[in-house]
Amino acid sequence: MIVASLLLLLWGPSVEALAMIKGGQVVYKDIHNIFEQNQEWKESRLKEDPGFFSTGGSSHQPNYMWIGCSDARVPANEVMGEDTGSVFVVRNVANMVVNTDFNLMGALQFAVDYLKIPHIIVCGHYDCGGIRASVEKKDHVPPLENWLRNIRDVYRLHRIELDAIEDPEQRHRRLVELNVIEQCVNLFKTGVIQRRRVDTYKEGQPYTTPRIHACVFDPKTGDLNRLDVNFNEVIEDLHNIYDLYTVTEEDKVTKNGKVTKNDKVTKNDKAANLLF
Repeated sequence: MIVASLLLLLWGPSVEALAMIKGGQVVYKDIHNIFEQNQEWKESRLKEDPGFFSTGGSSHQPNYMWIGCSDARVPANEVMGEDTGSVFVVRNVANMVVNTDFNLMGALQFAVDYLKIPHIIVCGHYDCGGIRASVEKKDHVPPLENWLRNIRDVYRLHRIELDAIEDPEQRHRRLVELNVIEQCVNLFKTGVIQRRRVDTYKEGQPYTTPRIHACVFDPKTGDLNRLDVNFNEVIEDLHNIYDLYTVTEEDKVTKNGKVTKNDKVTKNDKAANLLF
């Protein structure tokens, strides 16, 4: 803090030097520092791989779509240990999947229909400000309050379980997890997900895609964990309400173009239930 203040005095009144102290860090009036950091980053990447940008700039074929929180402590690529080009990212407050959010719905359609991404990850995180705000008896004023109401609805759906948790922090952590699960369910409800799963089923792929994964990141430990949830059970009673497509055994294409005995749809074949 003292060093930062001395530097401000030494720099003088130039536009680049004008800054304030926020959280013990120097925040400049201008953003010149990020361009300098960009050049440092570029040089470091080129040093590691001289062809990094020539290959990365020629195609866009990510394997994962990440729906995460806008929180600055949860950078998708770094958390996953994935390099540039492998993760298609959409972020908002509390990693919500809201059917009236055209930003997310447009990105979802692009990811599924055009990029053919096989895995979609909904990732929440503990110590989530959006989740904490949603349980406050306070009007956060629209549009934020409209957004948080979706999380309040998650609490309502799971009120018995959550109210039984006496420790406020443990209740918060469980709400983070339940919110992730409900957002995954919201993905299963969408036509774009169901349509693609129908197509990949008909094509005779080893498994239908996209696959939906519920995860939570802990910013205090750095751990990314998959939630222990069986979506077959979660959405068992929802098929008659939300399924938009049906498939039959004749729809499935095999290598020889015919349906064999082993290819027939059975009662337990969840590929026929397009939510999962």
